[in-house]
Amino acid sequence: MVLSWKSGGILLGLVFLAAVALVKPIGVSTQFVIVDGILWNAVDPSIVTPAPGDEADFASTNAYLNKSGGAYAEEVAKPLNYGLVFVLAIIAGAGLSALVRGGVPRADRTMPAIWRANFGDAAWKRYVASFGAGFVVLYGARLAGGCTSGHMMSGMMQTALSGYIFAAGVFVVGIPAAIALFRREA
Repeated sequence: MVLSWKSGGILLGLVFLAAVALVKPIGVSTQFVIVDGILWNAVDPSIVTPAPGDEADFASTNAYLNKSGGAYAEEVAKPLNYGLVFVLAIIAGAGLSALVRGGVPRADRTMPAIWRANFGDAAWKRYVASFGAGFVVLYGARLAGGCTSGHMMSGMMQTALSGYIFAAGVFVVGIPAAIALFRREA
């Protein structure tokens, strides 16, 4: 079953509304930091320690993990939490979706014509470009203290000014970038 973009948009909006109403706003880029912290703490257990005093349960020698009164340090120390389970569920859901659809088609058969016209037939170029673009987006998201889902989707749903500013920035940069990258038409 393939949903139209309208049906998919409505369903996505309902999921975001349910998440905000029942748990908390959706955002996942922080979980990459938490996973890094979990791995780092496994190698060097002094990174996250029980906090002295009454303020927080855990503290970290790393300033970033110690943010928000040690909240990130606590997520590193107790990794089985909503955020990590949510990210794992995203991965599992994507895998399940691909399985139900009959697998993931080979890139050389599904590569968009506009990509071929501008960059050729090599699937590895598309993979490298996708990874690089994803890295830049994630890096920028962490610099901004959030992610695309946290800023634009959840943020705009909550009428946060930062969400609208972020969304405007995405389009102000994204449209000219797409025009520059995809000059040849399919």
